[in-house]
Amino acid sequence: MSWMVIFIVVFLFYMLTKGYKTADYQHIHVNKKQKLRGDLAEHEAGLLVALMAKVAKADGKVCELEAELLSLTFTDIAKVFEDSEAIREQLKEIYKREMQSFDNTITVSQKYLKLTSRDYRKRLGVMEYLLNLAFIDSDFSKAEFMICEDIANALEIKRADFEGMIARFEQFYTQKREQAGMNLKKAYEVLGLEEGVEFAVVKKEYRKLVRQYHPDILMGQGKEQSIIDQATEKLQEINEAYEIVKKNLV
Repeated sequence: MSWMVIFIVVFLFYMLTKGYKTADYQHIHVNKKQKLRGDLAEHEAGLLVALMAKVAKADGKVCELEAELLSLTFTDIAKVFEDSEAIREQLKEIYKREMQSFDNTITVSQKYLKLTSRDYRKRLGVMEYLLNLAFIDSDFSKAEFMICEDIANALEIKRADFEGMIARFEQFYTQKREQAGMNLKKAYEVLGLEEGVEFAVVKKEYRKLVRQYHPDILMGQGKEQSIIDQATEKLQEINEAYEIVKKNLV
């Protein structure tokens, strides 16, 4: 399970419940098990799941990490209710239903705004969660931007705050892509190859290096233990580099 997914769910749950004092049954509470009164779709929990569905629908696909994040969120929200298993199933049904159309996106957002009108920080937290949902596959599409923008406007999120959050996510994922590129470049360097060579060349060079640094072969040649230890570390590096290049080419 990704540490990032767990952190996001914990952060969202903290924002939803932080400092809330009212006894209004439409809000999420964590100090005691809550009995659902009324329609879950009109409850803060149901409205949040509906907004999640709109963002998830935007790019037309749900990646593995996104599915994991959604599942954890359903579970954690359902835990605050007395009949948590039944509530979780209802949340899933709301999610499936709300994924069918964008038509009521503004209406759902306005309902959430009404419930959180005095808590701008909470709405910021929810908006940040929704943006993470959009960015989690490392691709923030135009459709995702448009739906997030509509939700942000309806939640009365300040433009500077909205754009600032997007900028932070873009910076994070740009750095992540650059680090992946650096790893691939380093892998070619370890193998003594230039990027762009055919996989057959990579495989041939890999086998050559394995023979050169394999500790059993060096031991058979009567090499000192320090040399064998260094060769073992080098071989681990070569194996890692080979896997990175292979994954990129095959």
